[in-house]
Amino acid sequence: MTSLEKIKDLNDLARELETLRDSKRIVQCHGVFDLLHIGHIRYFGQAREMGDVLVVTVTPDRYVNKGPHRPAFTETLRVEAIAALDVVDYVAVNRWPTAVETIELLRPHVYVKGSEYRDAADDISGKIVDEANAIRAVGGEMAFSDDLTFSSSALINAHFPTVASEVVDFIADFKERHSAASVLKYLDGARDLKVLVVGEAIIDEYQYCSTIGKSGKEPILAAKYSSTETSIGGSLAIANHLASFCDNVTLLTFLGEFDSQEAFINDRLHAGVDRIFLTLARCPTIVKRRFVESYPLQKLFELYIMGDADEDAECTAALCRKLEETLADYDLVIVADYGHGMIGEAAARILCARSRYLAVNTQINADNHGFNTVSKYRRADFVCISENELRMEFRSRTRTLEDITEELAKKLSCERIVITRGRVGCVCFHCDQGFQIVPAFTQRIVDRVGAGDAVFAVTSLAANQEAPIEIIGCIGSAVGAQAVHTVANQSAVDRVALYKHIESLVK
Repeated sequence: MTSLEKIKDLNDLARELETLRDSKRIVQCHGVFDLLHIGHIRYFGQAREMGDVLVVTVTPDRYVNKGPHRPAFTETLRVEAIAALDVVDYVAVNRWPTAVETIELLRPHVYVKGSEYRDAADDISGKIVDEANAIRAVGGEMAFSDDLTFSSSALINAHFPTVASEVVDFIADFKERHSAASVLKYLDGARDLKVLVVGEAIIDEYQYCSTIGKSGKEPILAAKYSSTETSIGGSLAIANHLASFCDNVTLLTFLGEFDSQEAFINDRLHAGVDRIFLTLARCPTIVKRRFVESYPLQKLFELYIMGDADEDAECTAALCRKLEETLADYDLVIVADYGHGMIGEAAARILCARSRYLAVNTQINADNHGFNTVSKYRRADFVCISENELRMEFRSRTRTLEDITEELAKKLSCERIVITRGRVGCVCFHCDQGFQIVPAFTQRIVDRVGAGDAVFAVTSLAANQEAPIEIIGCIGSAVGAQAVHTVANQSAVDRVALYKHIESLVK
C-alpha cells in the first residue's frame, strides 16, 4: 500500500476496519501532530507494538486551538507526513474537536495517548477522561506510551515561528521570568471570584449585503441584502466572557421598556450568569445595526436604535439603589461604560466609594464623542482603555503615552492600567513595576468589534489577583488575538482555546 492509499475518509476507514476486527488487533492514536518529530515517531512505534493495525486520526485545522497562527501545517500536509511512516497503516482527518466520536465510529481495541496525558488532571481540556470513557464503552482499553516527549509548539516557536518577530522577541524575554503555569494560575484563580458587571446592554446586528453600485436616481450607494446576524454585545458580552472563567458572575444592566429583546438576551447569555435587569423608561434596548459588505467584511454604515443619551432621574435612582444594595457582596466590580446614559455622576460616585475592587472601561462612540471620559470615575483599581480614549481624556495628540498614563494613574489613584493600541498591541503600566510594551499576538483581523471588551473582561480578573503587569499584558494580547477572529460577539472567549494558546506560546 502506498502512503497516499493509507489516507482514508473516516467512514471508509470505519468500513475497512470492520472487516479486520475479528482477525486483527486495531490500535488508534489521535492528535494534532503539527510538525512531525521524533517524539511522535516513537509514540507511533510503541502504539504499533500493542496491536496489528495502527490507525492515526488527526485534528482538523478548524479545531486546532493553539492560537490564531496555528496549525503551522495544514491537515492535508499533516496526514501526508504521517502516512509516509511505515509503522502507520491508516490515517484520517477527524471531523470533531476531540476523538470521542471517532473512537465510537472506529471502535479500536486500544486507544493510545502519550505519557504526558497519563495524569488526567494535567489535561486543560478535560477531554482525556471523555476519551477514556469512550474507549471503554466500545469494549476497548486505554494505554499510554512511555518514551521521549517533545513539544511541536516549542519546536515551531524556536525554529519555524508563525508570529511576527516582535512577538518572538517578547515571548523569548517573557519566558525567562514566567512559565505558562505562572500565567494560567491567574485565570484558574478567578474561578471563585464573585464578579459584578455593570454597563449598558447592547445588541449587535449585522446586515450583510453586497454593493451593486450607485443608485440610478440618487447619489447614494445601493446594495443587495444577503442575511442578518445578531449577537449580544456591551455588558452582555462581557458577562459571557467572564462566565468561562468564574463561577459567580452577576450582570446589572438596563433593558428597554419596549423592544426589550429580553427573550433573545436570556437565550444568548451564559446559563451561569445571574441577571439583574432594570427597566429603561420610554426607551428600547440599545441596538447597533451595521450594514456590512459580505466580503471582505467591510462595514458601510451604522445605525443606532436607542433613546436619548441623557440620564433619566427615575432610572438613575433605581440604579443607585441597586448599587447601594449589592456592591458589598462582590470581590470585583467591572464597569463597562459605553456612555449611552446608564452611568451618570451619581452612580459613578457610588461605584467608586463602595466597590471592593473596581475595574473601569469607558468608551468613545459616535453618540458621546468627547463626553464620556474616564475622569467620570474618581478612583479605580484597574483601568483598561484604548489610546484614543486616553488621549481624549487629556485632550492631547502629542504628549507621550507614558506621560499621560502616569498622570491618569495619579488622578484616579489607580495601580494598574492597560492601554490598548489595536494592531500595535498594548502598553501596560504598574505604579511600582513601570511600563511594559506587549505586541499584538496576531496581525490577521476578522472583526475588531467587541475585542476591547474581551480584553478588558479577562485582564480584570488577573489584575484583581495582583498579577505582574507583564502577565496581565500577555493575557490581554492572547485574548485579543482570539477575539479579533470572531465576528462581533458571536462567541465568548473560549477558556480551553485561550489556555492552549498561552501554553503554545510560552513553551
